[in-house]
Amino acid sequence: MMDIFEECSIINDLLQAEEEIEARNRLIRLLDKLDRNNQAYNPLLNHLIRDSGLYPYLEPSTSNWQERFVFESFKVDIGQDEPVTLHREQSLVLKHLLDGEDLAISAPTSFGKSLIIDAYIAIKKPTNVLILVPTIALTDETRRRLNKKFFADYKIVTTSEVELGEKNILIFPQERAINYYDKLKKLDLLVVDEFYKASQKFDPERSPALLKAMLKLGEKAVQKYYLAPNIADLNDNPFTKGMTFLRMDFNTVFLEKHEEYRSINKDVQKKNEALLRILGGHEKKSLIYAGSYPGVDSVATLLIDNTHKEDSPLLSNFSAWLATNYHPNWKLTNLVKRGVGIHTGQLHRSLSQIQVRLFEETKDGLQTLVSTSSIIEGVNTSAENVIVWSNKKGKLKLDDFTYRNIIGRGGRMFRHFVGNIYILEEPPSPNETQLELTFPDELLADIDDEKYKQELTKEQLAKLLHYKEEMTELMGQDSFERLRNEGVLISSDTELIGTIVLAIKNDPKFVRALANLHDPSSEYCAWTLANKILKLIPGGWDATYTKFSEFVRALSNNWTLSIPELLDQLSAHDISIDDFFKMERNATFKLTALLNDINVIQKEIAPEHKVDISPFIAKLSQAFLPSCVMELEEYGLPRMLAKKIHLSGLINFEEENINLHSAIEKLNELKSEIFIKTKGLDKFDCYVLDYFYEGITTQKSETGR
Repeated sequence: MMDIFEECSIINDLLQAEEEIEARNRLIRLLDKLDRNNQAYNPLLNHLIRDSGLYPYLEPSTSNWQERFVFESFKVDIGQDEPVTLHREQSLVLKHLLDGEDLAISAPTSFGKSLIIDAYIAIKKPTNVLILVPTIALTDETRRRLNKKFFADYKIVTTSEVELGEKNILIFPQERAINYYDKLKKLDLLVVDEFYKASQKFDPERSPALLKAMLKLGEKAVQKYYLAPNIADLNDNPFTKGMTFLRMDFNTVFLEKHEEYRSINKDVQKKNEALLRILGGHEKKSLIYAGSYPGVDSVATLLIDNTHKEDSPLLSNFSAWLATNYHPNWKLTNLVKRGVGIHTGQLHRSLSQIQVRLFEETKDGLQTLVSTSSIIEGVNTSAENVIVWSNKKGKLKLDDFTYRNIIGRGGRMFRHFVGNIYILEEPPSPNETQLELTFPDELLADIDDEKYKQELTKEQLAKLLHYKEEMTELMGQDSFERLRNEGVLISSDTELIGTIVLAIKNDPKFVRALANLHDPSSEYCAWTLANKILKLIPGGWDATYTKFSEFVRALSNNWTLSIPELLDQLSAHDISIDDFFKMERNATFKLTALLNDINVIQKEIAPEHKVDISPFIAKLSQAFLPSCVMELEEYGLPRMLAKKIHLSGLINFEEENINLHSAIEKLNELKSEIFIKTKGLDKFDCYVLDYFYEGITTQKSETGR
C-alpha cells in the first residue's frame, strides 16, 4: 500500500507541475500493476484518474462522490444497450462536433476516434453519413461495428449501385465513394478516416482518388470530421479549408520500448535469435511488423523452421482448410499450425478477416500476426507486444510518422494498459509531421481551373491548358466537355487520358481489338491485353505484359475451377499463389479502371465501331465470379463457401437478378438450412460461416428490410 501511495504522490506532483503526459504515463503503469495483481483502486487513485482525464478507468465502487459524478456525467449514448463513459479529450471533440464545427483531428491510435462517430450518430440522428476508409478490409470492420448499433434505423451501404433508404450510413474506400456523388443531395456528415493518406508523401498511388472524393463530396457535406494520428500541423489547402485542426496528444495506454537493436547491432543472426526469444518468452498476442513482402516471407520461413506446432484443433482445421482451398505447400498453410498468421494488402479480404478474427480469439486462436504496413491501414487491431522487425516500408526507410503508427498498435484500453514495443532495427529519428495537401498532377483532368487557380502551380496551369487544347482538337469541343461534365472517367490523369485518346485515334486496330475481349479465354484476348492495352500503363502490373494477360485469361474460369486448379494451370507461366493474389487485385481494380476509361472514350470518339466492352469490364471487376459472390467475400464469406452453397442448390448465385442485398436476405432466411444442407462443409467452414453471420444476422443494411 505504501508503494502505491508513494507513486500516487509522484503522479500528483507531476499533475500540479502541469507535466500531464508524464503523470498520465506513470498512472497507466500503476494501473497495469494493480490489474495484474487484481487489486482494487483506492479513493486517492480514482481522484488522480479523474484529474488526468482518464474517466473510463474510474472504479465507481471505490470512488468518492465527486469521481462517481464525473463517471456518470461523461457517459454518452453510442448506440449500444448501455451508455459508455468518454475520456476528457473524447468528450471535447464530441462537443465540437455537436456544436456543428468541421474538425480535422490528430490523436494517438488508442484515443478512440471512431467511438465519437458512434456517439454523434446516436445523439444527432443525422439522415446521411458517409465514412471514407482507406481499405475494403476496414470497410467491413466499420460496417460490422455500426451494424450492431444502428441496423434498426439506418440502411448501411458499402457497395456501389445500391438504392438509398430514408436514413443511410455509407462506408466506402475512396474509389467507390465518388459513385454516390450524384445520388446524394446532402450529406449531414462526411468522415474521412486516416485522412493523411490524401498526401502524396504517404500514399502516392491512391491520394488523387481520395483528394477527388474529399473535394467533390465535401461540397455536399454540412459537416466534416477528418481523423488521423500523429500530425503536428496542417497546411492551408482547399481540401480542409475552414476546418478546425485539433492536435490531441492524449494516450490511454503506455508504450514500454525495448531497444533490442542496440545489442543486435545489425547482426541478422542476433536479430533472428531476439525475435525467437521474445516470442518464446511470452504467452501474449504479438504483432510483427516485417516491412515488406520479402520481409514477411523471411519471418515466415524463420518461424516455420524454429517453432513448434500448436496443440489447437481450431488451427489444425484452418491449416487443412487452407491446403484444400488455396495450396498445400503455401507458407501460410504451415505457419498457422504454429499459431502464426500473415496480414498483407494482397490477400483475399475474407482471408485477412478470418485471420484477424482468429487473432482476437482469447484461446486456441492465432498468437502472432506477421504484417506489412497493412496492419495499420486495413484493420483496427492491437496486441500486448509489437515487434518492429524491420525499419523499412517496402524498399524505403521507415519514416517517423509510420513508425509511430505501427508502435501505436501496442496496448488497448481495458485489455492491455501497457504495450511492449520490441525494436529490432534502429528506428527513424523523431520528427514532427507537417501534413501537406496539394493538388497532384493526376487530378488535373477533373478540376475547375478557374475555381482552383490559386492552388495550382504555373506549371500545372500550363499543363491543364495544354491538355484542354489537345483534347478539344482530338475529340472536338462537345465531346470533351461532355466527358468532363459527366465525370464518367475514373482517371483524372491528363497524361493517361491523352495516351488513350491518341491510341484510339492513331491505331485503327485498337478499337477493333477491344471487341475480342468478349471471350477472355481465347488466345486473342491475351494477345490484345498484352499488346494493345497493358502497355498504356508501362510497368504498372507487377509482372510482364504476357504473364499478366495469361493470368487474366486463366482467371476467366474463376467460378468453374478452384484456386488450386487455377494455380496448376498457371504454373506453366511461373505464377505462384502470392502472384495470384497480387494479379487478381491489379486485374479487378487497376485494369478495370483503365478499360472503363478506354471504353468511355472510344464510344465517344469512335462510335462507328459500335464496340462496347462494359460487359467484360463488369465480369473482370468481379474477378469473373458471379457479381454478389465477390461482394459477399468482402462481408467475410469466401468464394469457395459461396460455391458450396450454390452447388447444394440452396441459393443460385448465377441468377441474373440476384445482388448483394437480395443474397444477404436469402442467406438470413436460410441460415439453419445453410449449415445443415450445404454439401461438403467441414468444421472450419462452419467457423467461417459463424463469423460471417455475426456480421449480417441482425442487419437491416442493404437488404432494406
